[in-house]
Amino acid sequence: MLPSSPLPRHRTVRRDVYAAAGAVLLVIVAVVVGTVVEHRDGTLRVGWPPLYANWHPHLGPGTPGAVAVAVAVVAFGPRVAGRLPWRGLLPAVWGTALAWTWCLALVDGWHRGVAARLTTHNEYLRVIGRFHDIPYALRDFTHHILFGAPDNWPAHVAGHPPAATVTFVLLDRIGLRGGGWAGAFVITVGTTAAVAVLIAVRTLVDERAARRAAPFLVLTPGAVWAGTSADGYFAAVAAWAVAFLALAVTGRRPRWTGFAAGLLFGLTAYLSYGLTLFAVIGAAVLVLGTRRTPVLPGLVLGLAVVPAVFTAAGFDWWEAYRLLVTRYYQGAGGVRPYGYWVWANLACTVFIAGPATAAGLRRAAAALRRPAADNAGRSPAPGGERRPVPDAGRSPAPNSGRRLGLLLAAALLAVLIADLSGMSKAETERIWLPFALWLLPACAFLSGARVWLAGQAVLALLVNHLLLTGW
Repeated sequence: MLPSSPLPRHRTVRRDVYAAAGAVLLVIVAVVVGTVVEHRDGTLRVGWPPLYANWHPHLGPGTPGAVAVAVAVVAFGPRVAGRLPWRGLLPAVWGTALAWTWCLALVDGWHRGVAARLTTHNEYLRVIGRFHDIPYALRDFTHHILFGAPDNWPAHVAGHPPAATVTFVLLDRIGLRGGGWAGAFVITVGTTAAVAVLIAVRTLVDERAARRAAPFLVLTPGAVWAGTSADGYFAAVAAWAVAFLALAVTGRRPRWTGFAAGLLFGLTAYLSYGLTLFAVIGAAVLVLGTRRTPVLPGLVLGLAVVPAVFTAAGFDWWEAYRLLVTRYYQGAGGVRPYGYWVWANLACTVFIAGPATAAGLRRAAAALRRPAADNAGRSPAPGGERRPVPDAGRSPAPNSGRRLGLLLAAALLAVLIADLSGMSKAETERIWLPFALWLLPACAFLSGARVWLAGQAVLALLVNHLLLTGW
């Protein structure tokens, strides 16, 4: 159960507003400064700083559906999330997230918004024909990463380990060919990430926290980029890795769920080099768990599977990463100024997580500072009053505010490490989607959920209708 604030309610809400306003101010500064820098010397390499997008007001076939989903979730989401049986809530969350993401993608139309997204010159589907012999392509993969290499890979193929490309190759092999099927796969799999996060929060914190976070996980502004960039798919794999680890360390068949977690963590590292930082979130899950020892053998065994398969096929992860760093600085990464992106990346994070998350993180920080005893027992109802958490079939975890705060702190730490590394200068509205999902449960701390949800929805709708995003 989540803690209530010791401050008067009006002061708490006012501080929430200040936190959200601070996030909005960061975005405004990033837009203004970025526009000046880009017009002056063109080093940012983005069309509408800080986003990889261009100004292009438009409507599309997805517009009515996106507005309808937003209105429905704002009006009924908190109530439905609080009353549905848990087993009914999970498919409801997935289904609504699917509708929201599909509608946002279709604002740009079927071709531009879905079918063509993964077929552009930087994308994975451009190299399907070069993987007719997958083992040979894996052995030869590192020879085509650098710009000067013969037949060098497109940016996203070179910029990721080959499990990302192999995924789309396998889709093609089973008959799901072309950008339409690839886009549908990304949206369908990617939206399951919300379910995985809910399961992890319920397991590690308590059910009430998960239910309060559910509408925010559905109505995430990041859905603008999750449909249909491959990073939405990566986010789901990483989220399920954390969810299975959460189940394992709390005693749910620890050997098998631990193995599943390890398998998915291993796959995550071979989908994106940067997602190795999910080890930080995994470490927080281990700290929050109650049964670590039975989990470790299965976890370690699972972790070894994907690296063993790719290594046996001839792909050297470490050599590929070394070459990627070189290529990164051969291209836009060597031109984009670190001094701007080291803070403007955080403005991109506001776009995908929304201002409500900034307010929720403020409350999470307060919960972490509060003595442990203050966090047990009761949680705030939507109107701010304190009441017992309904029995949802399991005992609520003690000190749940601190537990949720620790999980959020781990996700935020992963983002900050990625930011300081300098390997994520720009385009983080797409690249950091997997991390942003783990910041959204901070919204469970907030009162007045409908107002905050409306703000999240308006942000997503404005971005999708005023800008033409690159992903």
